[in-house]
Amino acid sequence: MRRGIAASALVASFALAATACGGSDSGDKADGPVTITWWDTSNATNEAPTYQALVKEFEAANKNIKVKYVNVPFDQAQNKFDTAAGASGAPDILRSEVGWTPAFAKKGYFLPLDGTEALADQAKFKSNLITQAQYDGKTYGVPLVTDTLALVYNKQLFQKAGIAEAPKTWDDLKKDAATIKAKTGVDGYWGSTQAYYAQSFLYGEGTDTVDADGKKITVNSDAAKKAYGTWQGLFAGKGLHKADTTADAYAHIQDAFVNGKVAAIVQGPWEITNFYKGSAFSDKSNLGIATVPAGSTGKAGAPTGGHNLSVYAGSDKAHQEASLKFVNFMTSAKSQASIALKNSTLPTRDDAYTAEVKADPGIAGYQGVLAAAQPRPALPEYSSLWGPLDTELPKIAGGKETLDKGLGNVETAIAKLVPDFSK
Repeated sequence: MRRGIAASALVASFALAATACGGSDSGDKADGPVTITWWDTSNATNEAPTYQALVKEFEAANKNIKVKYVNVPFDQAQNKFDTAAGASGAPDILRSEVGWTPAFAKKGYFLPLDGTEALADQAKFKSNLITQAQYDGKTYGVPLVTDTLALVYNKQLFQKAGIAEAPKTWDDLKKDAATIKAKTGVDGYWGSTQAYYAQSFLYGEGTDTVDADGKKITVNSDAAKKAYGTWQGLFAGKGLHKADTTADAYAHIQDAFVNGKVAAIVQGPWEITNFYKGSAFSDKSNLGIATVPAGSTGKAGAPTGGHNLSVYAGSDKAHQEASLKFVNFMTSAKSQASIALKNSTLPTRDDAYTAEVKADPGIAGYQGVLAAAQPRPALPEYSSLWGPLDTELPKIAGGKETLDKGLGNVETAIAKLVPDFSK
């Protein structure tokens, strides 16, 4: 969702690649422990300590394996790994965003995991998440955490406005926002200009940026124009916050919601722990979580996100075997339950949703909307298609470009990313 890398970060990636390669770690001895390197892309403050504790637990149970833990900023990791793997100097394991997995598999950077120790419990995982980790019939990642988007709302503000339930459609949301503004003085909804967050509007009209099976670009189709027209219409009107096109828009929207300055936003479960830190949700039960509103077709859905653990194909046999054991441990039901309890993230296997895990209202709420999550097409370039939209949508939302002009520009840019697709 938050992509991009500065030029300086690209330079830094070479240094990181040179120091973090587990496959050629000079500290390994024939009769000593194998040292594997794991690049973790989780939040360094809120999430990383949980993973570091699990690393120590794994090492205690596996004296012949050491894990070199490296926390790499999420918005830099994709380019860093691409650079490192291309130079045969990548880490043994990568916490790979679901959209990166097929792309790196296509390049030959990931080891197929079918039939290995890493996927020994394959039947325990949600089948759609396994499918999403596959490319060309093989599985290249084990799902570690999953996520999707939901309409999150302030129950107290809704109740104060006399609204008993979350809106089912975008039209309902517009009406509710006006009512909330009139009754409470607070804006009812603040939307994002980021492409990932606008994806739900496409699903609501039964379309997507591309038709992967038909090899056709659909981002400028009539259905897509209707979807983005609905999205655009939620930045103006009573109780609807105007578009924030600044670089800090994400933080502005999040801060307003957690402090009760806006009644509803669309957000993912990676922010659950931060919701609870806000003044509006010191009482966790005040957090409402509902499926994103439906479009004119009556369909509602949001993109499936999350992260897999993938093994570098360039590591030697000893490092790969140690990595497979580590991946199996980290994605076990016990480890996933521990991660969920500490980080409020969503497990990828049903047996990790213990009673204790589901006692967290945020996790229970997001688990309830997972059924509406839409898996991404088996297209390695798919995640990169949001790049052109992230350039054009803020211009459209800010009134600097028409919808037709912006989507036309996006269509042209996407055609360069998938040149074998028709318009």
